Amino acid sequence: MALDDLIKQNRTADATVTVTSGGVPVADRQVVVAQKNHKFLFGSIGFEFIPLAAGELTGAELEKAELHASEWLALFNFATLPFYWGRFEPERGKPDTKRVLAAAKWFAQKGVAIKGHPLCWHTVQPDWLLPLSNADILAAQKARIVREVTDFRGVIDTWDAINEAVIMPIFENGENGITRICWENGRVATVRMAFETARQANPEAFLLLNDFDMSSAFECLIEAVLEAGIKIDALGLQSHMHQGYWGEEKTLRIVDRFARYGLPIHFTETTIVSGHLMPPEIEDLNDYQIPDWPTTPEGEARQADEVVRHYKTLLSHPAVEAMTYWDSSDNAWLGAPAGLLRKDLSPKPSYEALLALVKGEWWLKPTTMTTDAQGRLRFSGFLGEYEVVDGDRRTAFKLDSKGATSVEAILPV
Repeated sequence: MALDDLIKQNRTADATVTVTSGGVPVADRQVVVAQKNHKFLFGSIGFEFIPLAAGELTGAELEKAELHASEWLALFNFATLPFYWGRFEPERGKPDTKRVLAAAKWFAQKGVAIKGHPLCWHTVQPDWLLPLSNADILAAQKARIVREVTDFRGVIDTWDAINEAVIMPIFENGENGITRICWENGRVATVRMAFETARQANPEAFLLLNDFDMSSAFECLIEAVLEAGIKIDALGLQSHMHQGYWGEEKTLRIVDRFARYGLPIHFTETTIVSGHLMPPEIEDLNDYQIPDWPTTPEGEARQADEVVRHYKTLLSHPAVEAMTYWDSSDNAWLGAPAGLLRKDLSPKPSYEALLALVKGEWWLKPTTMTTDAQGRLRFSGFLGEYEVVDGDRRTAFKLDSKGATSVEAILPV
């Protein structure tokens, strides 16, 4: 079956909406139906908006940030905010809670869902951990998880509980305390610590096991974690494509391998470059950082094609619930021209092409419809949040289930 047909099968509802008011069907009446949000999480990182949300910008910097925000919000409904411990709490006892919480509330007020990234990771660690004993490092890590999950509860309830645990105990690129405790206690025990500590702080939290390692090593870890009785809410798969687009066949093969665990799949970190590709012999993407990695017209055309193909591939698979692009603009990570916007925030063809899907082909714009004698409307729409407007009256409803769906939309009297 073609990707577009699978997307329609897995992401849309054939909806029957009964419009009522005061318990009576609103019959034979013209109303306007409009989509307000997607159920699917179309995400990007929101790191750069922390100064804007915290009120730290003025003048030209403020104008540029506001332009960036308008472009971001036009496309995405899901933000990842940074909790890299070494940057969040470089001085012990002085976390950056106020600024990041301001950003989280800024996104939430705009109807954007938010994820914190990450609660436990061996990279970007505070230097003050190093002199501590392993027992004290473990205690500090647990306390850090409890603090963040508690302080942000109700605003951020989705977290990458642990990041890149496959290589965590054997990581050799610089000393850090988390590798020490993972080496001592083992991967499964460290995963348990992160998940169970977070869940104790917020039983309603939605917690991901996130990794870049798409080899059988990650499968082995997942199987060991599940066999140990550790509850995972979703699997996070990274897909940085600095060395070239994976392609539909490889992407679907990877999704199928991890979907067999019966858990939702989030593509948590995706990049597709619009300049020259990173040499294939480089194993660690961090080893290729050049002063100026330019975007090119040819690369931008290629990126637009590959972005569309990648999103269609992911939406065609029912296990995938979220896709986070890393980042919306160029040079956010490793100096790569991987953004959908250029450095000056002008849209690349990839931005326009993706917007045409998310808010065009996959979106119901305000449409006038007429209810029947029983107050019913029938239409096909992408899963998500909708609104019915009748003059000055309006009400919201959701399409949550694919296929034939019946819902009620209750207008005020």
